Amino acid sequence: MSTTWYECKVKYRKTDETGGQKITTEPYLVDALSYTEAESRINEEMSAYISEEFKITNIKVANYAEIHPFENADRWFRSKVSLLAYDEESGKERKTNMYLLVQANDVKEAYDNTISVMKGTMGDYTVPAISESPIMDVFPYFSGEEGELEQLERFNALKASKPEVAMEIEDHMEFETAPEEEAVV
Repeated sequence: MSTTWYECKVKYRKTDETGGQKITTEPYLVDALSYTEAESRINEEMSAYISEEFKITNIKVANYAEIHPFENADRWFRSKVSLLAYDEESGKERKTNMYLLVQANDVKEAYDNTISVMKGTMGDYTVPAISESPIMDVFPYFSGEEGELEQLERFNALKASKPEVAMEIEDHMEFETAPEEEAVV
């Protein structure tokens, strides 16, 4: 099952460096199975950080193939990676773009982190663009810390659940059937 990331924009009152309060809208990334679960999860995650009320203004599917956090980094960068493939039928080179979200402190470190992530790739690729992402934080489904067994069980139960199927209704209607014809031997 592939991971689906949802970008959730949260609007809340923030205290700035001067002590004044201003209303700000910031994007966060949440790993979820649906829009409904993304909304639920961002509410849960933001409740831990924001004591006042906040509003979720937008939820959309994020276009990231992979998310790569790195230690001692505090900003997120969007790396565009072009995978190169040779089409033997047409004789042309094809590019397929994918986007990675990589954590780093600056663009050079983001490039180095992107290269280290792509190190095991069998095919050729280029990194045509890296830009700082407005994403403030990323909330994966499981971070591997203790105490997440309950979340894992909820996830597995949700994944394994099947929609309820209505019980088959027995048909009690009677129809006249034609008498079977005798076979001539």
